[in-house]
Amino acid sequence: MLIRPPWVYRPQSDTWLLARALIEAGLPRGAHVLDVCTGSGALAIAAVRGGASAVTAVDISRSAAVSAWLNCRVRGIGAEVIRGDFASVLSGRRFDLVLANPPYVPAPEREHRGAARAWDAGERGRGALDRLCRMMPGLLNPRGAALVVHSMLSDPDSTLNQLRDAGLKAAIVARHTVPFGPVLRGRADWLASNGLIEPGQDSEDLVVIRADHIRK
Repeated sequence: MLIRPPWVYRPQSDTWLLARALIEAGLPRGAHVLDVCTGSGALAIAAVRGGASAVTAVDISRSAAVSAWLNCRVRGIGAEVIRGDFASVLSGRRFDLVLANPPYVPAPEREHRGAARAWDAGERGRGALDRLCRMMPGLLNPRGAALVVHSMLSDPDSTLNQLRDAGLKAAIVARHTVPFGPVLRGRADWLASNGLIEPGQDSEDLVVIRADHIRK
C-alpha cells in the first residue's frame, strides 16, 4: 500500500501499463533509472524491484515528492527524490532508462492547482510531453531507453515524430483501452467540441512509447 494524500496522483491503469512495459523491457545490470512525474513513487519502486541499482524520482509537487520519498524509504529503497520541474532540475544528467507518466489530459487553458496538476496538460494534452520529447536525447546514456505512457487523446504520433526527428528509435510497445474516469467524463462535451473524441465516446486508448538511443 502506498502512502499519499488525496491530491497526489493515485496509481492506476496508466501506471500499471507502464510498469508492465518496464518488466517486459528488462533492465541492464546496474541501470540508473529516472522516474519523471513520479507521483507516489510507484514506478520508482517498480524499477528497483525490476533490478535497477539506482533510481532518481522527480515531481513538481512537494506533496508528491514527500510521498515518493516516504514510500521508497519504508521499503528500504534509497532513491534520490527531487522536487521541481523536470526541465530545470535534470539539466546535464543522463540515465540508462527513463520512465515517464506525465500530465497528458487535454484541458481548457487555465491555471491548474492541486490534484489537477497531475493530469491536465493544456488544450492538446502536450504541455509536458513536448518538453519531455525535446529533452529526451540529452537524458539518455548511449544505448539508453525511455518508456513514456499517455493517451491517444494527446497525439502519440507527435511524440513518435519528435523522438525520431531527434535521432531516437521510437515505437508503440503497449496499448490498453480503459473507460473514461471522472475527469474525462466531466469534460466529454468539451473534448468532442474540440474534435478530440467522437460524440458519445466513453473510453480511451492508453499507449506506451519506447524510445531508444542508438549509439553511432
